[in-house]
Amino acid sequence: MEHFDLIVIGGGPSGYAGAMRALDFGKKVLLIEKKRIGGAGVYSGVLTSKTLWEQALKVASIREVIPGFEAKFEDFSKIVDEAVFERKTQMSVHLQLLQKLQNKLFYYEKGTAYIIDKNTVQLTKEDGSTKNISAANILIATGSSPRKPANIQVDEKIIVTSDGIINFKDFPKSMVVLGAGVIGCEFATIFSAFGKTKVYLIDKADRILPFEDEDVAKVVTDNLEGQGAHVHHGASLKRMEVKDGKVEYELEFKDGHHEVLQVDKALVSIGRAANVSSLGLENIGIKFNDRGGIWNDDTQTNISNIYVAGDVTTEVALVNVGEREARHAVVRMFGPLVKPLNYKNISTIMFLNPEVAAVGMSEQDLVSKGIPHKVVKLDYTTNARAIAMRKTKGFFKIIVTNDNAMRILGMRVVGEHASSAIQAVAYLIYTNQGIRELADMMHPHPSIIEGVQECLRMLLNKSIYKPYIFTDRLKCYVTENGVSTAVKSLE
Repeated sequence: MEHFDLIVIGGGPSGYAGAMRALDFGKKVLLIEKKRIGGAGVYSGVLTSKTLWEQALKVASIREVIPGFEAKFEDFSKIVDEAVFERKTQMSVHLQLLQKLQNKLFYYEKGTAYIIDKNTVQLTKEDGSTKNISAANILIATGSSPRKPANIQVDEKIIVTSDGIINFKDFPKSMVVLGAGVIGCEFATIFSAFGKTKVYLIDKADRILPFEDEDVAKVVTDNLEGQGAHVHHGASLKRMEVKDGKVEYELEFKDGHHEVLQVDKALVSIGRAANVSSLGLENIGIKFNDRGGIWNDDTQTNISNIYVAGDVTTEVALVNVGEREARHAVVRMFGPLVKPLNYKNISTIMFLNPEVAAVGMSEQDLVSKGIPHKVVKLDYTTNARAIAMRKTKGFFKIIVTNDNAMRILGMRVVGEHASSAIQAVAYLIYTNQGIRELADMMHPHPSIIEGVQECLRMLLNKSIYKPYIFTDRLKCYVTENGVSTAVKSLE
């Protein structure tokens, strides 16, 4: 039986990153992927949706200048296909060359893996042949799949999940999105921005993005509705079914009244479920968490030589987190002692309109936990780069401790190039540093990050625009015991 130092099950972003990190330690690695290298991250997830998002926002900008501009679905479908081809080719060629050049350390197999015991995996290839392989360590990185409601017939043609978007042959004239979380709002943003689809968004709560602050959700909602989308606030879905090739859905609102509507397509976006079936996990007694993912302690499962990374844990379903987990797991296997992963201050991007970037805690998190804090907000209309781009919808918001140290607790940026503004503050949070050094740096002009600098200057009571003059564009307040009080100076 052939033996490896590490068998990685799953060739998506997490598994791929883990396998590459193991090579850094000179270990013999086998990477097993049952379908396509790159996983959902390339074919039906991040890459495809973000490519569409980029094109949709370009179209939205063109439509502002040329109101009658018509977007053609086949043009954008081709662009997505080109992006997928470029990425999968890079990854595939990389693997092929590694197998030739890595002195028999790296191996890749296409097939399914079944865990027989904690050191033995059965590989079934596409032709049906099987073989057993042993390993000192196993990394499970099998990802997740869109969750499907038991009472809705998802055919991935008329009623689809994010996996079924690639089956569209044209822009639907109308579409309903079930689920007002990040993915649902992203696709609502994409299709409404193209200007060819009347989008309806079912929001069971009083507002979309319920995990985020109300001011963030309001800007996104206003822009969605400005693009012609309609949000069904406070609506519960009673039924959804295909009738005569259309989607009919019935809603019940909080006041008790019902509405029945009909659209061309429906997108179900209610989260993702871990891919854990058919792995043989019952053979080794793997422990699961209460969300159906694999339980772990800093990437290590309850079986000491078996580790886990990415969506299959159902903890944080982000590519950057999954890759980091996989690399961390491999260091735990073969490298020096390392500190546990810290999930408190993960930088995230929500590809909406406008873009939303976040790091650290939100205001509503701090209020719910009773943590006193200071907040500064600066409107995008005060930023020279935003003015030059004619993209002034949005704001910068920095939240700090309510003391002289003013340690950063969180930040939100809503607006053009938001993601480029978040990383410097994320680093300050990660290293537990103060705000003064960043406030005094000479940033390029004009740039979006100057808005971050001006927020920090507001905290230090030395901003260029004074918050007591531009009260509608600059805000400073302190929150204690759930009560917010506006202040002129925060020092």
